Amino acid sequence: MKWKEIDFNNALSRGMQGVPAVLIYGPDAGLVDELGDKAVEKLEIDALNLFALDANELQAKTDALFAEACSPSLLGGRRLIWIANVGDSDAPLVRELVTHKSLDAFVIVTAAELRAGGGMRSLFEDGANLAALACYADDENSLGRVIRESLFAAGIKTIDPDAMQYMFSRLGGDRGVTRSFLKKLALYVDDKKTVSLDDVEKCLPDNGAASLDDFLYSLTAGHISQTQLALDRVFFDGAEPIMLVRMLDFHFKKLLNAVSGGQIPKLFWKVAEKFNAAVRIWPEGEIVAVLSRLNELERQTKSGMPSELLVRDFALKLSVRAAKLAVKSRGK
Repeated sequence: MKWKEIDFNNALSRGMQGVPAVLIYGPDAGLVDELGDKAVEKLEIDALNLFALDANELQAKTDALFAEACSPSLLGGRRLIWIANVGDSDAPLVRELVTHKSLDAFVIVTAAELRAGGGMRSLFEDGANLAALACYADDENSLGRVIRESLFAAGIKTIDPDAMQYMFSRLGGDRGVTRSFLKKLALYVDDKKTVSLDDVEKCLPDNGAASLDDFLYSLTAGHISQTQLALDRVFFDGAEPIMLVRMLDFHFKKLLNAVSGGQIPKLFWKVAEKFNAAVRIWPEGEIVAVLSRLNELERQTKSGMPSELLVRDFALKLSVRAAKLAVKSRGK
């Protein structure tokens, strides 16, 4: 079956009844990841019931893949198998998996652009109980909906028409980049509740959603060199220092909720390992101290001091501190 996004959402609301597997593919990698994450969330998949692997691991982990897919969870709940970056050459093995008579898990298969009539698309498009969903760049209608939903949900009341038009001209190629930018824009606007063209121009251009995630999660996990490299990319992409300070504040508050209240957010599996490592190594008192320091750092960035240097110095010291905490944690 060929699906549109609305078909996917409707099927999720019914628990994907009668649909054992779905292929999500296309040039909009951010939307591909977003829809996969939505399936994990809506189907209430526990982290221990998620088995994710890259297509280049299929041959080496075939036995483990089928064991996970065809065995009921020992912990209860539904299992989900996520196979990323597939190509047409993987179609025979994927076909064997999704048509296996003992399949006991829901299967998500994700890919970049795939050839029409190729083995992978044909498998899912022609299958009576399988589905294929193409993810292409947002047009103005869908982009406008994403912008409004994201900003209004963050408490924004008004978006100036020229600001909206400017976002139309710069966003839409990757849903992940769009979502990341809108989150940062809402933090930048803060309590003003109105998005102006000046706000948007100060936050764009932004093609560094992946680099921002690398920066935040590598920093709190104590990966010093990865943190510095990601920060270089984030600044190269035009990020404002004040925006990074607010993103750090948001990130550490999320970490505090996880450490002190056990509120572990549902994260994309590519960053979940680093976040879980941070939860293990950061004491609550240290996080509170960092949040206090971030308040002071925001004041300094607004005072005319060299804000990029302040953020770079802060990030280096904090990633070094996280690395020391990780070593201390392993020594217990």
